[in-house]
Amino acid sequence: MLWAASLCILWASFTLGVPVNRERQKLLLISFDGFRWDYDHDVDTPNLDQMAIDGVKAHYVTPPYITVTSPTHFTLLTGRYVENHGVIHNMWFNTTTMEKKPYYQTQFVNEWWDNGTLPIWITAQRQGLKAGSLHFPGTASSYQGQVAMMREVEPIRYNYKNETAWYENTDKVMDWFRDEDLDFVSMYFGEPDGTGHRYGPDSPERREMVKQVDRTVGYIRNSTENYGLTKQLNIIITADHGMTSIYRGAQLEEITLSKIPGFNFQDVSFHLLDYGPSGMLLPKPGKLETIYNALKGAHPHLHVYKKEEMPEHLHFSNNDRILPIILWTDPGYVLNGNLLTVVKKKMRDNRTNNADDLKTTIEATWAS
Repeated sequence: MLWAASLCILWASFTLGVPVNRERQKLLLISFDGFRWDYDHDVDTPNLDQMAIDGVKAHYVTPPYITVTSPTHFTLLTGRYVENHGVIHNMWFNTTTMEKKPYYQTQFVNEWWDNGTLPIWITAQRQGLKAGSLHFPGTASSYQGQVAMMREVEPIRYNYKNETAWYENTDKVMDWFRDEDLDFVSMYFGEPDGTGHRYGPDSPERREMVKQVDRTVGYIRNSTENYGLTKQLNIIITADHGMTSIYRGAQLEEITLSKIPGFNFQDVSFHLLDYGPSGMLLPKPGKLETIYNALKGAHPHLHVYKKEEMPEHLHFSNNDRILPIILWTDPGYVLNGNLLTVVKKKMRDNRTNNADDLKTTIEATWAS
């Protein structure tokens, strides 16, 4: 299921299902980037466990394709598939000038985000509510001339692992709820994604980071009580995608396009490759069939589609930003453009969304 729909149902139950004599309900939406659905299975997580007991937890949720940070988070904020909201990649790009901007710089390209779909902050504010966002992808942008009432974008080269900063950010959000009387806040943590990328999802470092996540969940719930918000504040915790392992050296399962017979980068006008197990190609005029025929069936673990032939359930075709040829690999494989690419990471997350390792989590607790 698409977990944005679950959030809508949960928030409706928070706001519409409360007795009239209760205080006005508020909602805190938290994302822990890259928290796979089973990350609490091999680590002691008393605070997450207690939250599930006090509220509700799904076995897993399936994110949208493409399973990378900005597209999936914007689906979470809008309830729309990636092809509909248009944030199709972590990177802004221009196929005419060949420009690409990395994740952080793309946060400040307003037209990448503001292309007709409204995030929940703006929808809430148009209904007379007060909304805020801290570090959530899309926070830096304005939408049809409007921004979240309270917002903070992380500085460049931000240390997403700093546990002290996590607590300080929690205090800031609680201040917003109590002192600014906000109704809704989205809050983003960049872990355990960064640790999983660096060390792998099965590493002891990832398990230690999940313990840090759990401590922070405990701090958030305690802060709710300390700020006098226990009877008002509802909390949803989720993530954007899961993780899977790849290997280095001789164990690396790498698919290199430049080694495929019949494929030539001289036939390609623009490409998004070398970012994991998926990619997109813009052929030069008259070269689409040449490229497609060379790649289709060239490797048993490489999936190649023309944009208009993408599987319908992935909802990744009906947008002008999506390039004409889309590729992804099976679990454990990486997709590279040429032999010069060096794979530095032990985990990848951006392939088709139906693999178990890509599934993520959601749980919620209600105000008492």
